[in-house]
Amino acid sequence: METTFRQALASDLPAIMAMLADDDIVKTRGDYPTEITPAVQAAFREIEADRASELWVGERDAEVIATLQLTIIPGLSRGGMKRALVEAVRVRADLRGLGIGAALMAHVTERARQTGCGLVQLTTDKRRLDAHRFYERLGYAASHVGMKLKL
Repeated sequence: METTFRQALASDLPAIMAMLADDDIVKTRGDYPTEITPAVQAAFREIEADRASELWVGERDAEVIATLQLTIIPGLSRGGMKRALVEAVRVRADLRGLGIGAALMAHVTERARQTGCGLVQLTTDKRRLDAHRFYERLGYAASHVGMKLKL
């Protein structure tokens, strides 16, 4: 079965939110909404309006089965090189291991190339060992230490 990739529509939000919530680490946080709240709708509209942000979905048989967010970041470092940031990568649990995530990552990597990016970066939780192996298979290197400050 072929998977096609496109930018998300508001009607995709229930499937996207279900994939984001179906995650062991997210479940430990206990405060992750699965419903489409006004805040989720506002965030979607903001992503949709932002020329630098793209919310992508993978689709099979008219069903959303994968998602990620791609953000293009201009910067002064490295001679003004743009970089792409990938976040919230998910494939529906029953379809993992079939190459869908790799195909989605290849798709957005090409999209980043088309927008003039010189690299793609992402962070992944230290506990996501399967994700680490997945990204390493795609050629990503753990070259930096990521840090966060919760506000």
